[in-house]
Amino acid sequence: MCGIVGYIGTKQAAPIILDGLSKLEYRGYDSAGMAVYDGVGKINITKSVGRLKILENITRDGETMPGVCGIGHTRWATHGVPSDTNAHPHFNEAETITVVHNGIIENYLQLRKMLTDRGYHFVSETDTEVLAHLLDYYYKGNPLEAVTKVLHRVEGSYALGILFADCPDQIFAARKDSPLIAGQNEDGCFIASDVPAILKYTRKVYYVDNQEVVRLRADHMHFYTVDEEETTKEPVFIDWDASAAEKAGYEHFMLKEMYEQPKTVTDTLLPRIKDNDIVIEELNMTDEEICGVSKIHIVACGSAYHAGVTGKYVIEGLARIPVEVDLASEFRYRDPILEEGAMVVVISQSGETADTLAALRESKKRGFQVLGIVNVVGSSIAREADNVMYTWAGPEIAVATTKAYSAQLIALYLLAVKFGRVRGKIEDMTYASLLGDLRCLPDQIELLLNNKNKIQRFANRYIGAKDVFFIGRGIDYAISLEGSLKLKEISYIHSEAYAAGELKHGTISLIEEGTLVAAVSTQPALYAKTISNMVEVKARGAFVLAVTCEENKEIEKAADYVIYIPETNPYFANSLAIIPLQLFGYYVAVGKGCDVDKPRNLAKSVTVE
Repeated sequence: MCGIVGYIGTKQAAPIILDGLSKLEYRGYDSAGMAVYDGVGKINITKSVGRLKILENITRDGETMPGVCGIGHTRWATHGVPSDTNAHPHFNEAETITVVHNGIIENYLQLRKMLTDRGYHFVSETDTEVLAHLLDYYYKGNPLEAVTKVLHRVEGSYALGILFADCPDQIFAARKDSPLIAGQNEDGCFIASDVPAILKYTRKVYYVDNQEVVRLRADHMHFYTVDEEETTKEPVFIDWDASAAEKAGYEHFMLKEMYEQPKTVTDTLLPRIKDNDIVIEELNMTDEEICGVSKIHIVACGSAYHAGVTGKYVIEGLARIPVEVDLASEFRYRDPILEEGAMVVVISQSGETADTLAALRESKKRGFQVLGIVNVVGSSIAREADNVMYTWAGPEIAVATTKAYSAQLIALYLLAVKFGRVRGKIEDMTYASLLGDLRCLPDQIELLLNNKNKIQRFANRYIGAKDVFFIGRGIDYAISLEGSLKLKEISYIHSEAYAAGELKHGTISLIEEGTLVAAVSTQPALYAKTISNMVEVKARGAFVLAVTCEENKEIEKAADYVIYIPETNPYFANSLAIIPLQLFGYYVAVGKGCDVDKPRNLAKSVTVE
């Protein structure tokens, strides 16, 4: 949520800031703004409601804001409606200190009252303006001292970019529970919320730690604790292909990322299969430790949670370990029971999801080891988890995840097969067969993607749909959850997923003439029961779309339209069945003219509660 970009160096700052913010549009926002020091003693601010393009037009792509030191922001409204006044950056009253902020200051009302009682006046509804005035209150000529005093007073989460008019050759930045990176090249130094913002300019990146302050100058940067003690930090060199963060000729990032799924699956899978054996070095677990795991808790949000639901079925089926799956926002508040021998697995694409990060910290506080399955190297979860299993999906820009979700599935499959093998639940022939099926997945996914025209034609019939229901049993229910989410989040069509066996417990009353029901049926042991549910809804007027395996021809008697997926082990069916459902949601959204990559009200990385 929100995006921060800052630059100080020898180049004009505004064009670089605008370019960096454009790479963060996927994070979700409703206004944008910039503050640039003009070189003669004044900080100029320009901000506007709406898309970044409006700010670009107002500033003529940054030309009207000359200067080599500046900060920019895209805001996702929390405190106060989207407006020019509430947009960032925010000034102190003298317009000598300006702040951009991601996160939420939880005690801002108390701080606002304290400042108001001391004669400060507020013009916005935001919690961020409190920071600007609080900095002014503490500033006595030493900006680092003022910043650290503010950090000691505020409660909540923040990533900050700060300019002082008295210090035109410096940018200050700090973070707590909200992502922030710093970077450097021969022309200057940068801050940003995420790597894609500055990947064009540098691959030398520093991940700012919690409650750490950074002072940036044109040719160097220094890191400090909140007690003003200087620290040293090693850079991380980003090896992403810069073109991976561009559309490469595709109409949308989402479509491009769907087509990158075969490579994503390959990159996540094959390095961990060596000499016909699964080797997950990142686990750092001996066979004895694996055998000692009594229960697994999977904690995640959104699509990562849906991957976790699939993981429950796969791990329990193959490794015979009980698995509990929690929404991270519920886990952190329900005082979960973590018994001796339990293992906690947290899943997050960004590695910065606030609720998932809180669940990780709660688990560690209780003395349990945590495995993080994440995509972003050096992210908060990656740094704080005891062990990390990277998904190697590369940058994912579209808000609606596709390739990162597919990579998360692969990571969970590998864990399930590895644990099942070590614990003696998988025999030699079955093990070899499972590895063979895993290796086939990239080519099978590519085959389904190349059959997109059939799905596109079908999607065009349902551009005007009001309600769509997804049903399935077992793993097919987990697939339905993600298929439904893909449709609703980018097309704005009301969509729900139900365990097919629950239809008679209320859901079937919603079925009426012409209602689309997508029935997922990839589990051979459940074909007959799912077909019975399809017959039930069809008898009440539903149009039934079925997604099933090639051998299940019997389904044609109950479905109006069938999409077949290649044969694979039933435990791995999600990786194939989700592809046509992703494409269906995408083409419905495109047909409706929706902003596929940046759906309304949504953010790529949910870094606040």
